[in-house]
Amino acid sequence: MIKAKSKMERVRSAPANAPATDFPVKLLRAKFPALQGREPFVFFDNAAGAQIPQTVLDAVTHHLLNRMVQRGGRYRQSREVDETIAHGRESVAMFLNSNDPSEVAFGMNATSFIRTVSLAVGQTLDKRNEIIVTDMDHEANVATWLALEREGAKFVWWKMREDGNLHPEDLDELLTPRTRLVACTVTSNAIGSIVDVAEVAKRAHEAGADVFLDCVHYGPHGPIDVQAWDCDYLTCSGYKVFSPHMGFMWGKRKKLEALPTFREDFIPDEPPGKIEAGTYVYENVAGMDAAIGYLESISRNLESDRNGAKSRNGRKDQKNDARRTRRENLVSAIKAIQAYERLLSLELLRVLAECGATVYGISEPQRVNERVPTICFNLPGIDPATVTEKLSGVSIGVRDGHMYSPRLMKRLNLTMESGAVRASLVHYNTFDEIHRFGNVLRDLARKN
Repeated sequence: MIKAKSKMERVRSAPANAPATDFPVKLLRAKFPALQGREPFVFFDNAAGAQIPQTVLDAVTHHLLNRMVQRGGRYRQSREVDETIAHGRESVAMFLNSNDPSEVAFGMNATSFIRTVSLAVGQTLDKRNEIIVTDMDHEANVATWLALEREGAKFVWWKMREDGNLHPEDLDELLTPRTRLVACTVTSNAIGSIVDVAEVAKRAHEAGADVFLDCVHYGPHGPIDVQAWDCDYLTCSGYKVFSPHMGFMWGKRKKLEALPTFREDFIPDEPPGKIEAGTYVYENVAGMDAAIGYLESISRNLESDRNGAKSRNGRKDQKNDARRTRRENLVSAIKAIQAYERLLSLELLRVLAECGATVYGISEPQRVNERVPTICFNLPGIDPATVTEKLSGVSIGVRDGHMYSPRLMKRLNLTMESGAVRASLVHYNTFDEIHRFGNVLRDLARKN
């Protein structure tokens, strides 16, 4: 079973007080209305959906108030909907590092996009009828492919190693001339492990196979780069990335053009329209656009902090910012988020070790760059539901259960009925919140 290290090996690299960091978490928290309540609630269930900044709320409200109409009309409000979608598509393409906004499709959620592609792949199976799936993925990126068995698909399982991650070199024995596609996550939504997906794509392409990436959980934690990763398809959910509920998918244009998808007769057989079945929620596209703008703005906050007070350095900041592209600003911000979140991961692991928790997945401090601050754990002898209820009683939100990853739970020797407790943090969370969380766990452990 993949679990926490012994007491001698447990994390002890971080002190009980907050580690030093120049990340402007206090400034950024002020941008999120949900974090401003008189009775502060600790949002440690961000893997199920993050909170949204005020700018995102404003963008959604503005759309609903001023352009709540269907696109494609000749009047001003309808044209503005077209502009909103076009700008949102450009922003998401930039977010993914795609040079072609037409490679980006909008829809309801990631699961529906995975199903759209799986149905199309199922219609094009020939001698290449093998699909590689993993036991670390969210069920959405497993069951959608397994449903193709009736179409003649065969399945090969890529197993997580005992160290809590998928290793691309293990694909060498799985890839054959019959492999049609490798479906895998970028980051586990349950245990937070990050997969080397660029290496996955390299090995898959050498065997002539495509790669479909579930990037839903990685979205708020690190820079996405479809060019560097060289994947063929990728899907993500906006509501994990500080946006309202929506999903988007990217694919290499030639791959999308070749997919036999459902479309109405008046929709051209080309992306993105052929991937976008029906009307989606336009105001949430406006929200996603604003969420990316929020992430870009973090680099300006960081630059302002480094150069001193804005009043003294405002013109210098503007000059520096003008020299940078949107993508550069975004990557700078997300790399700063990554660095801060690694400190959060270390502190969370340290606190869990002190509480005697069993941590599933990567727990070694030296491997912190292989994970995001999403951690599944159990306290010895205490039911996961009891832990989450106790935390809920003091306004700390975590989740218990199978995390929509039943095959991973089985791999960890956990039952579907109880599963584990999951704490999932993002960049607006703090060390003080981790310590508050730890105090509750210590109290539970002492009483047990």
